[in-house]
Amino acid sequence: MTNIPSVPAGFSPVMTTPVDPAGSSEAVRAPKKELDKDAFLNLLVTQMRYQDPSSPMDTSQMMAQTTQMTTVEQLTTLVQSSQAAFASQQHLSSSALVGRAVSWADAATGASGLGTVTAVRFAADGPVLRVGDADVPLAAVSGVAASAPA
Repeated sequence: MTNIPSVPAGFSPVMTTPVDPAGSSEAVRAPKKELDKDAFLNLLVTQMRYQDPSSPMDTSQMMAQTTQMTTVEQLTTLVQSSQAAFASQQHLSSSALVGRAVSWADAATGASGLGTVTAVRFAADGPVLRVGDADVPLAAVSGVAASAPA
């Protein structure tokens, strides 16, 4: 016969949807799609709280988990910094195109164009150049000349 460990009071191993007194089965909060440092720490504290006193958690495993979490946290910070630097570089590059002649190809229609950049607008999906009556995404630019064509 298998020996099943006792479950601490107030702890249910079965996942249930909370039910409010009115009887609806709405979830109290939406689950996170990513585990962050707070979730990791909560799991670690819960694991330590409910560990078997006769065989406590291996400290080397705990240190390894903490080190992994720190590494993930630092990599996340590095990615965010890189993304911010890339966005700044795009803003600088697109601003430097004002007054220059650019050629571009429209990805949707396949049509190409040539004209002088008169303004730059910074949209959520990247810089957009104003060339004549057209709005041209920076990614669509295929060539740049020092001055407007004659």
